[in-house]
Amino acid sequence: MTCLQHQQHAFTDFHPLDREGLCVFSRRNMLKASFAGLGGLSLPGLQQLRAAASQAGQPMGQKSVILLWMTGGPSHIDTWDPKPERPLNNRGPFKTIKTKVPGISICEHLPKQAAMMDRFTLIRSVDPSISSHQPNQVMQTGHRDAAPRTKSNGHMFPAIGSIIARHRDNGRLDIPHYVTFPKHDSHVAWGGYLGKKYDPFDGNKAAELPQYDLLGKPLGKTSKANLFDLAAGLNHERLLDRHTLRQDLDCLQRRLDQNSSLSALDAYQQQAYDLVLGGRAKQAFDLSEEPEATRERYGDHLWCQQALLARRLVEAGVSFVTLDLSYHTASGTWDNHGIPGGVYGGISKGLKPLLPLFDHLHTTLVSDLEDRGLLDDTLVIAMGEFGRTPKMGTQNSEDGRDHWPVVMSMSLAGGGFRHGQVIGASTNDGSEIAERPVTPGDLAATIYHHMDVPLDTQYLDHQGRPRYAVQENGKPLSELI
Repeated sequence: MTCLQHQQHAFTDFHPLDREGLCVFSRRNMLKASFAGLGGLSLPGLQQLRAAASQAGQPMGQKSVILLWMTGGPSHIDTWDPKPERPLNNRGPFKTIKTKVPGISICEHLPKQAAMMDRFTLIRSVDPSISSHQPNQVMQTGHRDAAPRTKSNGHMFPAIGSIIARHRDNGRLDIPHYVTFPKHDSHVAWGGYLGKKYDPFDGNKAAELPQYDLLGKPLGKTSKANLFDLAAGLNHERLLDRHTLRQDLDCLQRRLDQNSSLSALDAYQQQAYDLVLGGRAKQAFDLSEEPEATRERYGDHLWCQQALLARRLVEAGVSFVTLDLSYHTASGTWDNHGIPGGVYGGISKGLKPLLPLFDHLHTTLVSDLEDRGLLDDTLVIAMGEFGRTPKMGTQNSEDGRDHWPVVMSMSLAGGGFRHGQVIGASTNDGSEIAERPVTPGDLAATIYHHMDVPLDTQYLDHQGRPRYAVQENGKPLSELI
């Protein structure tokens, strides 16, 4: 089904005489804030809030997805697919623990997830072939050709989050559908063939968050999060004069370089306008709105605070949120090569410190969603680009593991699915898929099924040719449904 769109009145569901959210006082400063504050007019991320049209007759639901992106590719053997009977060089340095579900064991450094395993599904037979990083595309798009390192058009295949944003767009402009918290642009997938308007909203620019250096050391300061702040002097009534605002924006546009990233500027004028006046997005990104007990429950680490923001965002109506769990801007903190003198750390020094932190934020997020009655409508996915080599000691390391785009594991929770199970299996040494291969197309189809996106959804590439959102004859995982 091709996603068709139609224009809607820009002030649908908008109450212009009610002062709520941000109050603005000067059109001139609003224009200046377009770059430093608003950003929806030219700032990457905010300018792609939503398209100004909605799909004809498409109902809106409250279902959502939170992707915990373990940037760099976590070792499957040292997390969710342990091999305790194998030699040390294969099994790794960690012990295993039993979980709440009989017969399922996982890494000893994931005790909280073990205690809640009835709420999770582990997939141990994911096929990540072709997947790489910098950029990280295949697993976030569900498309094998989304590999810019080997395909000239690899960067053009839209993110699953972008497909959902296009499908779910109902013309409401005060909250974005697809939000990411990227450490680097290459860590997340973008709108591609769908156009800039379906690129993700950069959540880091909208929330006050703790800052860390590239090695994960706290810097003792927070980001300023001034995306929604407008300079004093704006006049509320003049801002409501849409005609005058349009004239000023047209003047601004003529002074801009008319490259592809700004070609849709007109389409975002009303979006940015409604975003500022509505105040809904600003409230969702404001962690000070949370009770202190909830903030303490999550913890003050950057990733934990982003997990809390993810919950707030889906609660406010965001459809897809991706957390980029990485400190450094290169290939990712989970890229545990263990190269001597490098920043990638091996299994003991690199992966081990990450697991208790991840275990806490992962289980806290799932528990919080459940406590608030949101878990059945929210699918929580944890994964990276690929698995890692069955044997340790690659690249002259003591216990590092190299990339292994042959088999990987991932974790699912929520979404109203059946959980407390393991899908698929790898071989005894974790080197290959032994049974029930799960492709990126299957993963995409499962997510679209959850989000009520038709599996025959198509979009057009730059040559006008239709392309299917679901590839490789992907099918929703029957074990979950």
